Amino acid sequence: MVKMIKYFLGLSILIFFVGCGQTVKKMENAEKVEKTAANILGNPEYLAISYGGYRGKTRDTVPTIQQIKEDLKILAVMNVKIVRTYNVHLEEASNLLKAISELKKEDETFEMYVMLGAWIDCKNAWTELEPDHNLESERNAVEIETAAALAKKYADIVKIIAVGNEAMVRWAASYYVQPSVILKWVNHLQELKKKGELSADLWITSSDDFASWGGGDPSYRTKDLEELIKAVDYVSMHTYPMHNTYYNPQFWEVPDTEKDFTETEKVDAAMLRALDFAKKQYQDVSSYVKSIDSTKTIHIGESGWTTISDGHYGKKSSRAADEYKAGSYYKMMREWTNKEKISLFYFEAFDEQWKDAKNPIGSENHFGLINLKGQAKYAIWDLVDVGLFNGLTRDGMSIEKTYNGDKDALLKEVLAPPLANEIKK
Repeated sequence: MVKMIKYFLGLSILIFFVGCGQTVKKMENAEKVEKTAANILGNPEYLAISYGGYRGKTRDTVPTIQQIKEDLKILAVMNVKIVRTYNVHLEEASNLLKAISELKKEDETFEMYVMLGAWIDCKNAWTELEPDHNLESERNAVEIETAAALAKKYADIVKIIAVGNEAMVRWAASYYVQPSVILKWVNHLQELKKKGELSADLWITSSDDFASWGGGDPSYRTKDLEELIKAVDYVSMHTYPMHNTYYNPQFWEVPDTEKDFTETEKVDAAMLRALDFAKKQYQDVSSYVKSIDSTKTIHIGESGWTTISDGHYGKKSSRAADEYKAGSYYKMMREWTNKEKISLFYFEAFDEQWKDAKNPIGSENHFGLINLKGQAKYAIWDLVDVGLFNGLTRDGMSIEKTYNGDKDALLKEVLAPPLANEIKK
């Protein structure tokens, strides 16, 4: 009898451990299931950001794979797991994919995915000839072909292809195209998916201004746009309250009801209105898109806030540019989009000085969360405080706070928005 009890006890223990082993294996296999755009977009555990790693005043100086690796490690500790690129024909895009691939081999827990941008232009864009917005550039085919080839080669990394960047909005006067051009290439990539030449899980979109997606001027709401909305896997829209502090300042100006607020109170109130401005543009796009296709999801392909400007957003104009306002906007946008499960490809990760190389204090050079000295701007001071960047460097520089972490010094440079009708144009 004792032997029988020992036998069944031993058998039970064996079954228990075998079962546990199977459970562990199932868990390990579940963890190894390849992520897709469908389950990373809108997931707060997969923060998204726009990425350019250029350090110099020209894009002729391409970031090395080692430099990109440094950048990716910095972003990874910030819980950023999706990065967006813009010009697939430039070497930086392929270097980025190589860097991610190498990091994954070096550390099997490293996780980073890419929204690969295929740049789209009209005929004669960026030339001395008059742009023809009804015809497309011959280079577009090469751009799409390159994007498809990289997406196929790095299928475990490239989860989204964006056809064009602000390529349909009319204020992009140097290069914009008609929606029919974007539709043509979106359909082409979708057809490659159907043929099995690209992963069926690869999502195709176009990343464009809120107006281009029917969220503003009704003249954008064309039959071709309707067909494009149906053709993309999701809509990637841009919203920039910061730019509108100059071009559409009604929401930004200090109303009479706030004229007796302290300077900081005026700023904080204005930033709340900026957040509401972005929310409204998102809702306007969502309402129109869902009237065409109720199943379509909408994510934010770009939104950001510059920290320096000598122009429209500087002291003599809308007074929008400084680290305090930019930090406030970043935190509020992350909080809102995470709560609503909207992916926000925040613009951008690092400052890049090539964008306005002749003007060091031009606004386009200063949208990054980290500047060219490797300093974390106010938006992410809290991440420095908790030691998130310990042991990480960028070009040999450790990640420290701007202003030496002195918030009072930072606030001395912060100006409240102008009173109503005070903005100079």
